[in-house]
Amino acid sequence: MTGTGHTAVAAPATRPSPVAGDVRIVSARDADGRAAARVAVTAAEPVFAGHYPDFPIFPGVCVVECAHRAATATAPGPAELAAVVSARFAGAVYPGDVLDIALAWRPDGDGWRCDATVTTERGKAASVRLRYRAPGGEPR
Repeated sequence: MTGTGHTAVAAPATRPSPVAGDVRIVSARDADGRAAARVAVTAAEPVFAGHYPDFPIFPGVCVVECAHRAATATAPGPAELAAVVSARFAGAVYPGDVLDIALAWRPDGDGWRCDATVTTERGKAASVRLRYRAPGGEPR
């Protein structure tokens, strides 16, 4: 896919996801390994029931899950998560926020690394570094 069209991507069926919303691809991976995606965080997300009542905040693990889902939707080929290299959270995510996810892919040994920057209208929410391998490959 090219341009700025939007494609909804469902979570992989092989494992449950803590996030109910769909990832929308804003721009497919280009020749430099860059891509972009968007996730609308609605008040209907199941995690808000317990995180936290009367002051809902989208958990950091859910932000990482959104980055991972955006990454797998734009991966250079079949890829499975080998490691969350790092995750740094810079701002809270609330119901009604839209996560804009900028992705940068690059080769990493026998796999791939994807750096994701997640922002909301208030600014940076997180930086996530993920490492991927071919499905069934050995972890490094």
